[in-house]
Amino acid sequence: MAKEHDDTIASRISRVLADRIIRGELAPDARLRQDHIAEEFGTSHVPVREAFRRLEAQGLAVNLPRRGVRVASFDLKEVREVAEMRAALEGLALRHAAQHLTPAILDAAEEATREGDAASDVYAWEEANRRFHRLILAPSDMARLLAAIDDLHAASARFLFSAWQSGWEKRTDHDHRAILAALRQGRADEAAAILQKHVQWIGRAPVRTASGSTREAFAIVG
Repeated sequence: MAKEHDDTIASRISRVLADRIIRGELAPDARLRQDHIAEEFGTSHVPVREAFRRLEAQGLAVNLPRRGVRVASFDLKEVREVAEMRAALEGLALRHAAQHLTPAILDAAEEATREGDAASDVYAWEEANRRFHRLILAPSDMARLLAAIDDLHAASARFLFSAWQSGWEKRTDHDHRAILAALRQGRADEAAAILQKHVQWIGRAPVRTASGSTREAFAIVG
């Protein structure tokens, strides 16, 4: 029973910390201190260490010799890798999903696109954008593939929130509309091709660091 309890606490801690990392509340290279986290969650160090291992497995944390467990950093190479993986996996999922997409699903995806276009901040945009992708891909009914895509979307969200916590400008997503038009007309391969190109578009934004300097951040905006 004690192990099950620790596993439950570890799951909760890892979910909370993962959300903070993805949303940019914990910056890259920030130290994750066992004692502080154990105190926050009212637990021992055992489930905290397990939560850290889960974050490492997700690529959200690293355990560095003499520096402890820290929030994982990322660079343009990693952003490009995630973009290419998304293109390959989402294209595959859409080709399998296309024949199962109903007018109601496509209407819901169109509504998600409108909500994304109207989003006033990056968090609302990301939520609407992710909903659009889930709606058109879920009918593939390929659980492992969809789980892998969800993980890549979480990585994409982290890049996005790091680059655009402020200064977000409303945008019209023409690619989403082109994908929906192709799907409504039964052109699945064309829709998949548009989707694959869409998720490989990488934007850049200037970000002010804690020291007051400015660096360029990169993110997948699709």
